[in-house]
Amino acid sequence: MNKGAKLQRALINYFLDEAIKKGYSEIQPPILINENSAFGTGQIPDKEGQMYKIENENLFLIPTAEVPITNIYQNTIIDTNDIPIKNVAYTPCFRKEAGSWGSHVRGLNRLHQFDKVEIVQIVSPEKSYIILDEMCNYVEELLKNLKLPYRKIRLCSGDLGFTSAMTYDFEVFSPGQKKWLECSSVSNFETYQSNRANIKIKLENRSKVLAHTLNGSALALPRILASIIENYQSNNKIKIPKVLIPYTGFDEI
Repeated sequence: MNKGAKLQRALINYFLDEAIKKGYSEIQPPILINENSAFGTGQIPDKEGQMYKIENENLFLIPTAEVPITNIYQNTIIDTNDIPIKNVAYTPCFRKEAGSWGSHVRGLNRLHQFDKVEIVQIVSPEKSYIILDEMCNYVEELLKNLKLPYRKIRLCSGDLGFTSAMTYDFEVFSPGQKKWLECSSVSNFETYQSNRANIKIKLENRSKVLAHTLNGSALALPRILASIIENYQSNNKIKIPKVLIPYTGFDEI
């Protein structure tokens, strides 16, 4: 409400503007997807229990903007000169969070609806891990600019979903809960999604190869907002991070 709502809007606009500076093209994807799109990015048959289905319709609410963004290029052959493709979008996201219970999932820790800015790249196979590092560096840059305490974690194979070849999580510290909260996940899916969605690159010799797809949260809003509220408290006021003041028009709440 009021300044709190403006702070969230400031974060969204800041994240979008920073991504555009890095060469991402902003798009406005739909928040409803069909089963074919969910299959293309691997939500089906892996995560259908986490998605909200529209009754009597072959439609789902998006769990992340990755799904509609990546599926824009479904059944597409992309010229090598047009690679990499870099897109960014802000959307609400919807997840059932089935199987989650207890005090640790209350409040902003785990929501059925939350806002997120997502970055997605479609790249050539030989460069995908270089791009993964670049995307991780970009997420770190955002967190450093906000001056929030954070840590970066590489997921072990036991924690990876079967869609991802490599994933890094970023967590911000919550002083109130005395725990780290995930605010971003950056993944390289190699050819898993492109094989299912049929996304290929036409090389200069006219042969075709499956593209590599990557995506990451940059960033997820609820936990970033909570971290700012907790880490910037001073004398019953909340200071606004300097990079956000041009967007909010005020420096404290």
